[in-house]
Amino acid sequence: MRAVPARRTRRHKRRRLAADAALLVVAAAFAVPLLWLLLASLDSEADLRVRVPGSATLDNFSAVLTPDITYTPMLNSLLLCGSSTLLTVVCAALAAYPLSRHRSRLARPYLLTVLFTTCLPITAVMVPVYGLFVRVDLVDTTYGTALFLATSQLPFAIWLMKNFMDGVPLALEEAAWTDGASMPQTLVRVVLPLMGPGVAVVTIYTFIMLWGNFFVPFMLLLTPDKLPASVSILTFFGNHGSVVYGELAAFSILYSTPVLLLYVLIARRLGGGFAAAGGVKG
Repeated sequence: MRAVPARRTRRHKRRRLAADAALLVVAAAFAVPLLWLLLASLDSEADLRVRVPGSATLDNFSAVLTPDITYTPMLNSLLLCGSSTLLTVVCAALAAYPLSRHRSRLARPYLLTVLFTTCLPITAVMVPVYGLFVRVDLVDTTYGTALFLATSQLPFAIWLMKNFMDGVPLALEEAAWTDGASMPQTLVRVVLPLMGPGVAVVTIYTFIMLWGNFFVPFMLLLTPDKLPASVSILTFFGNHGSVVYGELAAFSILYSTPVLLLYVLIARRLGGGFAAAGGVKG
């Protein structure tokens, strides 16, 4: 009788070891590229090998910290992605509110349509979009590119925002209506503050997706001074397959900094919740 539990224990240990080994392999798959990025940025003779530099140097950062390589493209990225993110979050909140609060036969088909549009690859619509932009004279304009980027992220942002908005108790809005608040005032002063973590998630997700978007700015922006950092990274790749790995790693670290800072600044909102929901019980 005692042999059966012992065999089960050994089998359980083997399964745990196998799971731990699989997790270590996955962790290594993520950690090794990051390790290469850090080491190569400090190596003046960096290549594709992961190695500790013989003498660490900041020459790679000095080489890329110029207006043409880093400052102007990063500023373009901040303006382009920041405005697109703001527009996406505002429109998503306005669209998600009636979907969350009003029951309709068309709500579910509409949400399924929104979910379907998130599955469409951006390359499938770029040809007609480019033709449209040519006709309305929006090619090589920052605001036109920002509008299209916001539109491309809006469907999934609406879906996320609606799910978060469903968690806000309706009784709190009814109390605000009793006090004379209008629906826009209720949305801005009651619903959105209570779903702060949800708004933060939508903001971070949207900004990250837009920040790493290469194809849309590459197709719609033509002037070099308007290109964001996601496109200017091509300058580190030569015409004959030569790559300046050290400068590329340094630029990649600088390119990732705004996303990390945004997450750090907004992360404190993610720990919140609908604390006021307890006030409607009883």
